[in-house]
Amino acid sequence: MPDLILHHYAFSPFSQKIRSMLGYTGLAWHSAITREMPPRPVVAQLAGGYRKIPVAQIGADVFCDSRTIAAEIAALAGIPELALENLDAQARDWASRADLDLFFPCVMAGGSRALNRKVRQTMSWLDIGRFMLDRINMSRKAAVKPAGFREARPLVLGYLAELEAQLQQDFLFGAAPNHADFSTYHGLWFMHDLGESPMIDDFPKTLAWMDRIRAFGDGHRHEISPQQALDAAAMAHPRAIPEDHLSDSRIGQKVTIAPADYGQVPTAGVLVGSAAHSWILAREDARLGTLHVHFPQAGYNLEEL
Repeated sequence: MPDLILHHYAFSPFSQKIRSMLGYTGLAWHSAITREMPPRPVVAQLAGGYRKIPVAQIGADVFCDSRTIAAEIAALAGIPELALENLDAQARDWASRADLDLFFPCVMAGGSRALNRKVRQTMSWLDIGRFMLDRINMSRKAAVKPAGFREARPLVLGYLAELEAQLQQDFLFGAAPNHADFSTYHGLWFMHDLGESPMIDDFPKTLAWMDRIRAFGDGHRHEISPQQALDAAAMAHPRAIPEDHLSDSRIGQKVTIAPADYGQVPTAGVLVGSAAHSWILAREDARLGTLHVHFPQAGYNLEEL
């Protein structure tokens, strides 16, 4: 059985970022489908209060945020440039801006009748209502305010012009993709592939680049049930904490970790690992035993209890 389990849903852009990355690497993985909005009991049991998707899992180690998942894929595949922290400053800044500043304008610009039709094919009217209410409430509590509908289109067009100019080779920074390509792709995938927006049609290099990433597919995907994902955690022990992750003075203390931007629900536990770019939190679950939950440091807040 493949070790990597991805908790995701079909229309999640950040999940598509990871699915495309898995397609590029050719790694085998297990697909655990979750709901578009909470409650997500399996994810909650694994990751505590964390509410964003995707979440990845290898046995009793749980990885929150696509950056942390990408770093794990980079290590598994032996392709270091898939991890954000391994990029040079230019590519790292590009990837961060794509994820943080330009993702929401792409989502706003992707709203369309075509997207609504696809959503209605997969969700009940009741769940659509719940989803909209959930996203409205999350937006009201967010520390960042995304661009409105009128602002989104000019922002995306400016972004597309910049992207078109950057694409002098097959991928953004050379002949092979890196983290920046996948960070840029997923928002445009939502807008173009799901929303069927014509905004990209005047940017031929961008369309060809999207075709190249789309051709990677999703890799070797195997569907599993939520129960199987929990069983995988229950039957495993977290992997050992590296020695260079143990120098933080807060190691052994009870803390909470939460996103700083939106979906700011904290996960509580004991800090057992801290590196330059990541934190590891130990949680105890009555059925699953000890779980290690991995978070990035950038964009997250840690508070001592």
